[in-house]
Amino acid sequence: MPTVAAFITVDLPALVLAICACLACGLTGNFLVLRRQALVGDAMSHVVLPGIVVAWLVAGTIDSLAMMAGGLLAALLATGLIAAVRHLARLEAGAAMGVVFTAMFAIGVVLIERSAARDVHLDTTHALMGALELALWLGPTGWGDALAAKNLAALPREVVTLAAVALTTAALVALFFKELRLTTFDTGLATALGYRPRLVGGAVMAWTAIVAVAAFDAVGSILPIAMFICPAATARMLTDRLGRQIWASAAIAVLAAAGGYFAAAFAPLWTGGTASLNAAGMIAVVAGAMQVAAMLFAPRHGALARALARRRPVAAG
Repeated sequence: MPTVAAFITVDLPALVLAICACLACGLTGNFLVLRRQALVGDAMSHVVLPGIVVAWLVAGTIDSLAMMAGGLLAALLATGLIAAVRHLARLEAGAAMGVVFTAMFAIGVVLIERSAARDVHLDTTHALMGALELALWLGPTGWGDALAAKNLAALPREVVTLAAVALTTAALVALFFKELRLTTFDTGLATALGYRPRLVGGAVMAWTAIVAVAAFDAVGSILPIAMFICPAATARMLTDRLGRQIWASAAIAVLAAAGGYFAAAFAPLWTGGTASLNAAGMIAVVAGAMQVAAMLFAPRHGALARALARRRPVAAG
């Protein structure tokens, strides 16, 4: 078991990163899942890679603003390419999206391998699985001095960025809950009331790209793909009310992040192993396991509940 100082230095920043990334992706994912655009989260997690690499090649820095600008430009380019492929090849949206995001991700991997980016905290392993374990908080040696100003200033850049993105995501969902709910469930009524469903949908796509870029630096592309979908889809199995679904998805995202991180970091050591597992991968596994459990045992929409309902005799009269 690690000492308090070791936990604060190594595990605490990684755990906070995981929670913030999962929370931001999970909250955003509610509106992707309900709009039947779950694949968009997958696409954004892939298409931002070439934009991030090009941003580093142009700016010469891994500064968050440069990375987000590159990722957003790549997302806009992908949107245009998807529309072009759909028009020219007459493919349906899912097929066009699959063609574009796999091609752009491949271009990003080639750019990494053929440029100096692979030597600057960007490589194919980092692109897929992230580097949660490399976020070290050097400064505090105990809980008493963790909140000292000088130690707070030493927080890893990724922690500050993802915490800001997670808090902003929660604030945006709260502020625009009515608009998001109306344009998600009834675009006709939203238009009649003077709202602009396409504008709101575009804003959701843009914010998805921002969240994907912010998460990419710390957790790679695999974890956001899972967390854009699993918390929202799991919560959807548990309730039919959007407000409750959002709260449930947030709780599921936090539980998956904490449970996955502790399972990856400590479970192998407790069972006699000599090395920890990749945290981002384990968090995705835990999120998937929670989704499977909800599909089977959800009180109303689960497979077991539906099977019991079919066997229940119909009352006479």
